[in-house]
Amino acid sequence: MNLNDVHTGIRKNKKRLRIGRGPGSGRGKTSGRGHKGQGQLAGWSAHPVFEGARMPLVRRIPKRGFHNRWGRTVAAVNLGKLDAVFSAGDEVTPEILRSRGVVKERYDFLKVLGDGPLTKKLKISAHKFSKSALEKIQQAGAEAVVIPMPAPVERKPKKERQTEGQP
Repeated sequence: MNLNDVHTGIRKNKKRLRIGRGPGSGRGKTSGRGHKGQGQLAGWSAHPVFEGARMPLVRRIPKRGFHNRWGRTVAAVNLGKLDAVFSAGDEVTPEILRSRGVVKERYDFLKVLGDGPLTKKLKISAHKFSKSALEKIQQAGAEAVVIPMPAPVERKPKKERQTEGQP
């Protein structure tokens, strides 16, 4: 390799393109914005889903079902899993389940289900228990403690909310 083989056109920091500075610049006259149309003026930017006059894709696709955004989410844990993770005499609470990685997702209340065998005496605290889970817990000589449910969020009618801040 010789020194004259080295390409000298490589620049670490590329010079910025100065638009609107005459025809010799390559981006003169309309400055790359084209002729007429709503995109020609300064300050205009399209919404991410904007498609011109056409109906946007998000509105063309049919919607199905219902998603209750105010609904409560339930985390379910089976007795078989508790039997495998905990040893005899342990206390099982929602906090301990989260720290041990048994329940990872966010939930409003915890329910213990009766799938799998329970052979150890555990003190299980949860918001809800299924009938089969309660039967298996009693058969194993374990204890089931019901944690009170979180209080529901009170929603006032719209008229009450509007007049609340006014004297």
